[in-house]
Amino acid sequence: MEIVPGIHKVDGVNGNCYVVERENLVVIDTGMPGSGRKILSYIENTMQRQPDEIGTIFLTHFHMDHTGGLATLKKASSKAKVAIHEADAGYLSGKVALPQYPGIKGMLLHIGEKIMGPKPIIPDILLKDGDRVDGLLCLSLPGHTPGSIGLLIEGSKVFFLGGILIFDGKSVVPGPAFFTMDHARERESIMRIAGLHFETLLAGHGVPLHPGAAAKVGELADTLQ
Repeated sequence: MEIVPGIHKVDGVNGNCYVVERENLVVIDTGMPGSGRKILSYIENTMQRQPDEIGTIFLTHFHMDHTGGLATLKKASSKAKVAIHEADAGYLSGKVALPQYPGIKGMLLHIGEKIMGPKPIIPDILLKDGDRVDGLLCLSLPGHTPGSIGLLIEGSKVFFLGGILIFDGKSVVPGPAFFTMDHARERESIMRIAGLHFETLLAGHGVPLHPGAAAKVGELADTLQ
Protein backbone atom coordinates (compact mmCIF):
# COMPACT_ATOMS: atom_id res chain seq x y z
CA MET A 1 0.00 0.00 0.00
CA GLU A 2 1.47 3.36 -1.01
CA ILE A 3 0.79 5.69 1.92
CA VAL A 4 2.22 8.88 0.50
CA PRO A 5 4.04 9.16 -2.84
CA GLY A 6 7.14 6.99 -2.78
CA ILE A 7 6.54 5.45 0.66
CA HIS A 8 4.98 2.00 0.94
CA LYS A 9 3.69 -0.18 3.76
CA VAL A 10 4.11 -3.84 2.78
CA ASP A 11 0.80 -5.69 2.96
CA GLY A 12 0.40 -8.82 5.08
CA VAL A 13 3.52 -8.49 7.23
CA ASN A 14 3.19 -9.01 10.99
CA GLY A 15 5.26 -6.15 12.36
CA ASN A 16 5.01 -3.28 9.90
CA CYS A 17 7.57 -3.01 7.13
CA TYR A 18 8.01 0.13 5.06
CA VAL A 19 9.84 0.68 1.77
CA VAL A 20 10.98 4.11 0.60
CA GLU A 21 11.61 4.60 -3.10
CA ARG A 22 15.07 5.99 -3.81
CA GLU A 23 17.62 5.15 -6.47
CA ASN A 24 18.32 2.28 -4.09
CA LEU A 25 15.33 1.12 -2.05
CA VAL A 26 15.31 1.87 1.67
CA VAL A 27 13.61 -0.68 3.94
CA ILE A 28 12.50 0.13 7.49
CA ASP A 29 11.98 -2.97 9.66
CA THR A 30 11.43 -6.48 8.30
CA GLY A 31 8.57 -8.06 10.28
CA MET A 32 8.40 -11.47 11.94
CA PRO A 33 10.48 -14.45 10.79
CA GLY A 34 9.17 -15.59 7.41
CA SER A 35 8.27 -12.06 6.30
CA GLY A 36 11.21 -11.64 3.96
CA ARG A 37 9.58 -13.39 1.02
CA LYS A 38 6.43 -11.25 1.34
CA ILE A 39 8.55 -8.10 1.31
CA LEU A 40 10.46 -9.23 -1.78
CA SER A 41 7.21 -10.17 -3.52
CA TYR A 42 5.78 -6.72 -2.80
CA ILE A 43 8.90 -5.04 -4.16
CA GLU A 44 8.76 -7.08 -7.37
CA ASN A 45 5.03 -7.35 -8.04
CA THR A 46 3.58 -4.14 -6.59
CA MET A 47 6.45 -1.67 -6.83
CA GLN A 48 7.86 -3.17 -10.05
CA ARG A 49 11.38 -2.94 -8.63
CA GLN A 50 14.05 -5.61 -8.17
CA PRO A 51 15.23 -7.08 -4.83
CA ASP A 52 18.85 -6.30 -5.68
CA GLU A 53 17.90 -2.61 -5.59
CA ILE A 54 17.62 -2.77 -1.78
CA GLY A 55 20.24 -0.48 -0.26
CA THR A 56 19.91 0.41 3.41
CA ILE A 57 17.80 -1.73 5.75
CA PHE A 58 17.03 0.25 8.91
CA LEU A 59 15.99 -1.58 12.07
CA THR A 60 14.16 0.59 14.59
CA HIS A 61 15.13 -1.86 17.36
CA PHE A 62 16.23 -5.45 17.89
CA HIS A 63 12.91 -7.24 18.62
CA MET A 64 12.16 -10.34 16.57
CA ASP A 65 9.00 -8.88 14.98
CA HIS A 66 11.17 -6.17 13.38
CA THR A 67 14.22 -8.22 12.39
CA GLY A 68 12.63 -11.50 11.25
CA GLY A 69 12.91 -10.97 7.50
CA LEU A 70 16.34 -9.39 7.59
CA ALA A 71 18.43 -12.37 6.49
CA THR A 72 16.22 -12.98 3.44
CA LEU A 73 16.45 -9.35 2.31
CA LYS A 74 20.19 -9.18 2.85
CA LYS A 75 20.65 -12.35 0.82
CA ALA A 76 18.55 -10.90 -2.01
CA SER A 77 20.74 -7.81 -2.41
CA SER A 78 24.50 -7.93 -2.27
CA LYS A 79 24.67 -4.17 -1.64
CA ALA A 80 22.20 -4.13 1.26
CA LYS A 81 23.58 -2.49 4.42
CA VAL A 82 21.97 -3.15 7.82
CA ALA A 83 21.66 -0.09 10.04
CA ILE A 84 20.73 -0.21 13.74
CA HIS A 85 21.46 2.01 16.73
CA GLU A 86 24.74 1.16 18.43
CA ALA A 87 22.95 0.42 21.72
CA ASP A 88 20.92 -2.41 20.11
CA ALA A 89 23.67 -3.75 17.84
CA GLY A 90 24.87 -6.34 20.35
CA TYR A 91 21.43 -7.93 20.56
CA LEU A 92 21.26 -8.22 16.77
CA SER A 93 24.74 -9.71 16.45
CA GLY A 94 24.27 -12.14 19.34
CA LYS A 95 27.07 -10.60 21.39
CA VAL A 96 24.55 -9.50 24.04
CA ALA A 97 22.00 -11.97 25.42
CA LEU A 98 18.38 -11.16 24.65
CA PRO A 99 16.44 -9.93 27.70
CA GLN A 100 14.11 -12.38 29.40
CA TYR A 101 10.78 -10.86 30.28
CA PRO A 102 8.97 -11.81 33.51
CA GLY A 103 6.51 -14.60 34.24
CA ILE A 104 5.23 -17.51 32.19
CA LYS A 105 4.62 -15.26 29.19
CA GLY A 106 8.24 -14.17 29.30
CA MET A 107 9.45 -17.75 29.55
CA LEU A 108 7.35 -18.82 26.56
CA LEU A 109 8.60 -15.85 24.55
CA HIS A 110 12.19 -16.74 25.39
CA ILE A 111 11.64 -20.32 24.23
CA GLY A 112 9.97 -19.07 21.05
CA GLU A 113 12.92 -16.81 20.29
CA LYS A 114 15.28 -19.75 20.70
CA ILE A 115 13.24 -21.94 18.33
CA MET A 116 12.07 -19.53 15.61
CA GLY A 117 14.06 -16.34 16.20
CA PRO A 118 16.31 -14.99 13.45
CA LYS A 119 19.96 -15.91 13.44
CA PRO A 120 22.45 -13.28 14.61
CA ILE A 121 23.56 -10.75 11.99
CA ILE A 122 26.41 -8.28 12.34
CA PRO A 123 25.16 -4.81 11.33
CA ASP A 124 27.00 -2.71 8.77
CA ILE A 125 26.06 0.73 10.13
CA LEU A 126 25.97 1.65 13.83
CA LEU A 127 23.64 4.61 14.19
CA LYS A 128 23.86 7.46 16.66
CA ASP A 129 21.47 10.29 17.42
CA GLY A 130 21.61 12.87 14.64
CA ASP A 131 23.08 10.59 11.96
CA ARG A 132 21.76 11.06 8.43
CA VAL A 133 21.71 8.05 6.11
CA ASP A 134 19.93 7.92 2.73
CA GLY A 135 18.03 11.11 3.47
CA LEU A 136 16.69 9.90 6.84
CA LEU A 137 17.54 11.56 10.14
CA CYS A 138 18.08 9.13 13.03
CA LEU A 139 16.70 10.15 16.42
CA SER A 140 17.62 8.14 19.50
CA LEU A 141 14.44 7.27 21.44
CA PRO A 142 15.47 4.81 24.18
CA GLY A 143 13.05 3.09 26.51
CA HIS A 144 11.27 0.40 24.53
CA THR A 145 14.80 -0.91 24.00
CA PRO A 146 18.12 0.85 24.73
CA GLY A 147 18.64 1.56 21.04
CA SER A 148 15.12 2.32 19.83
CA ILE A 149 15.13 4.95 17.11
CA GLY A 150 12.85 7.11 15.01
CA LEU A 151 13.63 8.05 11.41
CA LEU A 152 12.49 11.38 10.05
CA ILE A 153 12.32 12.28 6.37
CA GLU A 154 12.66 15.98 6.99
CA GLY A 155 11.49 17.29 3.65
CA SER A 156 8.32 15.22 3.55
CA LYS A 157 7.47 15.38 7.29
CA VAL A 158 7.18 11.57 7.49
CA PHE A 159 8.29 9.94 10.75
CA PHE A 160 8.98 6.22 11.19
CA LEU A 161 8.90 4.58 14.62
CA GLY A 162 9.29 1.08 15.97
CA GLY A 163 7.46 -0.11 19.10
CA ILE A 164 7.39 3.01 21.25
CA LEU A 165 4.00 4.24 19.94
CA ILE A 166 1.00 2.70 18.19
CA PHE A 167 -1.87 4.37 16.35
CA ASP A 168 -4.87 2.05 16.65
CA GLY A 169 -7.08 4.02 14.28
CA LYS A 170 -8.43 6.31 17.01
CA SER A 171 -5.68 7.24 19.44
CA VAL A 172 -1.92 7.23 19.73
CA VAL A 173 -0.93 4.97 22.64
CA PRO A 174 2.38 3.68 24.02
CA GLY A 175 3.57 0.28 22.85
CA PRO A 176 2.93 -2.78 25.04
CA ALA A 177 4.32 -2.12 28.51
CA PHE A 178 5.36 -5.77 28.86
CA PHE A 179 8.03 -5.40 26.16
CA THR A 180 9.33 -2.00 27.29
CA MET A 181 12.70 -2.23 29.01
CA ASP A 182 12.78 1.24 30.65
CA HIS A 183 9.45 3.03 31.17
CA ALA A 184 10.95 6.28 32.49
CA ARG A 185 13.20 6.69 29.46
CA GLU A 186 10.30 5.80 27.17
CA ARG A 187 8.24 8.67 28.63
CA GLU A 188 11.15 11.04 27.99
CA SER A 189 11.33 9.76 24.39
CA ILE A 190 7.60 10.32 23.87
CA MET A 191 8.03 13.90 25.09
CA ARG A 192 10.82 14.37 22.56
CA ILE A 193 8.65 13.02 19.74
CA ALA A 194 5.85 15.40 20.74
CA GLY A 195 8.21 18.33 20.12
CA LEU A 196 8.97 17.33 16.52
CA HIS A 197 7.29 18.59 13.36
CA PHE A 198 5.79 15.85 11.20
CA GLU A 199 2.48 15.10 9.53
CA THR A 200 2.65 11.33 8.94
CA LEU A 201 3.43 8.73 11.62
CA LEU A 202 4.38 5.23 10.46
CA ALA A 203 4.86 3.01 13.51
CA GLY A 204 5.99 -0.58 13.84
CA HIS A 205 2.46 -1.70 14.69
CA GLY A 206 -1.01 -0.34 14.09
CA VAL A 207 -2.09 1.76 11.11
CA PRO A 208 -0.62 4.87 9.46
CA LEU A 209 -1.60 8.23 10.93
CA HIS A 210 -1.89 11.11 8.44
CA PRO A 211 -2.23 14.08 8.61
CA GLY A 212 -1.82 15.83 11.97
CA ALA A 213 0.28 13.07 13.51
CA ALA A 214 2.43 15.31 15.71
CA ALA A 215 -0.66 16.87 17.28
CA LYS A 216 -1.98 13.41 18.16
CA VAL A 217 1.31 12.49 19.83
CA GLY A 218 1.11 15.77 21.69
CA GLU A 219 -2.26 14.75 23.14
CA LEU A 220 -0.68 11.57 24.50
CA ALA A 221 2.29 13.50 25.89
CA ASP A 222 -0.07 15.82 27.78
CA THR A 223 -1.44 12.83 29.69
CA LEU A 224 2.08 11.74 30.68
CA GLN A 225 3.19 15.08 32.18
